Amino acid sequence: MSIAVANAPVSWGIMEVDGWNPPLPAGQFLDELVSAGYQATELGPYGYLPTDPVRLRGELTRRSVSLISAFVPLRLKEPGADLEPVRQAGALLGALGAKHVVLADAMWPEREAVSGRAAEAGVKLAEPEWRIVAENIGAAIEAAKEFGLRSVIHHHAGTYIETPEEIDRLLAITSLGLCLDTGHYVIGGGDPVEAVKRYGARVEYLHFKDVDAGKLKQARERKLGFLDAVRSGVFCPLGQGCVKFPELIRELEAAGYRGWAVVEQDVETSEESAVSPLDCAIASRQYLKTALGI
Repeated sequence: MSIAVANAPVSWGIMEVDGWNPPLPAGQFLDELVSAGYQATELGPYGYLPTDPVRLRGELTRRSVSLISAFVPLRLKEPGADLEPVRQAGALLGALGAKHVVLADAMWPEREAVSGRAAEAGVKLAEPEWRIVAENIGAAIEAAKEFGLRSVIHHHAGTYIETPEEIDRLLAITSLGLCLDTGHYVIGGGDPVEAVKRYGARVEYLHFKDVDAGKLKQARERKLGFLDAVRSGVFCPLGQGCVKFPELIRELEAAGYRGWAVVEQDVETSEESAVSPLDCAIASRQYLKTALGI
């Protein structure tokens, strides 16, 4: 099989959102990652895992875990967007031998509020803003290259790069490869299987998420923003939602995909939440093994 499997801190509720969850100790996250059957991870929000390369390498090496990338959101529609997050993460990734950085637009309040309903809400980029986005992405690509990293773009719910139409536009005006996030593509109104058929070799990196179709329907009917949809349980373990993973794998193989699939399940882990990140991570890993042979 040409797909290698990883997971990420977001599956344990560690998100780039201030005050989202009480953070799980980093060492506990790494221990649970391994016990769930994964040997590779993304970085998570900068500063969650150790930022000293020697210390981080030690924590990863003693658990036989590889660091493969980092998710880096940027305020892409702002002229001269701050690229320091790319340089911070890039220096750490490069020092530990990672090959990719996963760029994304930041979540904006006006888009987060209409996530999954952006097209009907009419909240979108103006033409001059698309030019700014392209300029910022070009600068981010160059910044990442300094550390030997290949940039891919992550379409993300609650941002201005969410819908299939917005992804089409972005790929048309940049040289980026695509990080296809199966769950976010569903929320944006698309079918991930069709996305692989459409984008082919532009798909260079994968986030495997599954979506509870009933809870997504409820979130749209209730006009929930993205974060409240996450709190409602819109994401579920792989194989328990509406993403057609067997068909997706066949299309990826037909497209010649060779690379990482990062299992993710955005969750809330407050005391009110009944979600067990470890149990969910185990369930997703078992599904990949038993149903898909990965």
